[in-house]
Amino acid sequence: MSDPTCLPFAFPSVRGKKLTAAFDGGRLTSDGGVLLLAQAARRLDIADKLAAVIPDRRDPSRVLHPLPEILLARILAIACGYEDADDLDHLRTDPAFKLACGRLPESGHDLMSQPTVSRLENTPGLRDLIRLGRVLVDLYCASYPVPPAAVTLDIDDTCDVVHGQQQLSLFNAHHDERCFLPIHVYDTATSRPVAMILRPGKTPSGREVRGHLRRLVRAIRRHWPNTAITIRGDGHYGRPEAMDWCENHGVSYVFGLSGTKALAAKVEQTADHIRVVRAIDNEDAVRGFAETRHAAKSWRQQRRVAARIEATRLGLDIRYVVTNITTGTPEWLYADLYCARGQAENLIKLHKSQLASDRTSCRHPAANQMRLVLHTAAYWLMLSVRDTIPKAHRLATAEFATLRLRLLKLGARIRETASRVRLAFAAACCQATRQTDPLTP
Repeated sequence: MSDPTCLPFAFPSVRGKKLTAAFDGGRLTSDGGVLLLAQAARRLDIADKLAAVIPDRRDPSRVLHPLPEILLARILAIACGYEDADDLDHLRTDPAFKLACGRLPESGHDLMSQPTVSRLENTPGLRDLIRLGRVLVDLYCASYPVPPAAVTLDIDDTCDVVHGQQQLSLFNAHHDERCFLPIHVYDTATSRPVAMILRPGKTPSGREVRGHLRRLVRAIRRHWPNTAITIRGDGHYGRPEAMDWCENHGVSYVFGLSGTKALAAKVEQTADHIRVVRAIDNEDAVRGFAETRHAAKSWRQQRRVAARIEATRLGLDIRYVVTNITTGTPEWLYADLYCARGQAENLIKLHKSQLASDRTSCRHPAANQMRLVLHTAAYWLMLSVRDTIPKAHRLATAEFATLRLRLLKLGARIRETASRVRLAFAAACCQATRQTDPLTP
């Protein structure tokens, strides 16, 4: 881009003055804010922690790019909006990315190319991926300065449309797509990711859900043996095997539950009262709550079920949740506790749409799981930057796409001298010119 042999080109004149342009501006970058992400990466030590559990079978005498550097460059690129590995072919000479990875912008060697990144993504095996998943859980637990008294974890899956005929991809009739259905687990109260698991494009079975919960809770208990854990999910996860396991191991749960005629008969008295009230008062909608004890044929015992009953001009709508929590009213259980899981959908959108974690286009599922780990690491960097913004600032609650636009996509000229490296950001930067609304991450 700074090749002086590039010929200048012209634009239409402005107020009688000729307008020309050429790619001769020198060492410029359009991602000057990537150094913020590099600071967050150093604070979390995320690249070294991930690299420590990946086997490096390369000849040490020929290694030009250590594993932590490859991981860091790939994670930074994802956070900056470069979700494909071949973007590194262009970013490897970018002065800001070189600085962020600990290399000098001019005298330092260039970063790795796409083939090196792709080889790394295809290196981990199943056991390595399990260890990488534990690193993410360890990172989540370390984000709390002291063990919390209680946490609520939201578990959900999302449609990840495949880009070809990748292994594990299946046709899902509900989504009408050939896809994966990866599981996402978040601590919704803090927006922190806990686990990401690639899986086939079908509804998880009870045994599968039980296995995922067992491994996840076991990993958390190693850090927090006395923390109360609540698992929250929709009807996909309200399986007898999952509920039995939670009850046997002291884990609270609240899951969505499909309605049946037997359940409807148990709350019919409350539902009929709500219908009558709506009709007498001629209201558009009247909502009420009820609870009962219920045992499906596949359940080993009766369990507490709360129902949200809403009568409208179109008819009656009833939603159910099942739980082993014995305290609280049915209204609190459904409206306050269960419905709060809707925030997890927004976090999945940040992960999938704004960090492009659905770019699982590798042939082998292990490589696609590795990509999920890398995108989750990028999520951690973006979240860490956002959490350092003062709460009174409007960017403290901004989405990742807004943070990227305002904080990362900053033009800068980078000059390296004998004793220092100087970054000159654009004087017209919108954040620099708002003196009454400073940003101090």
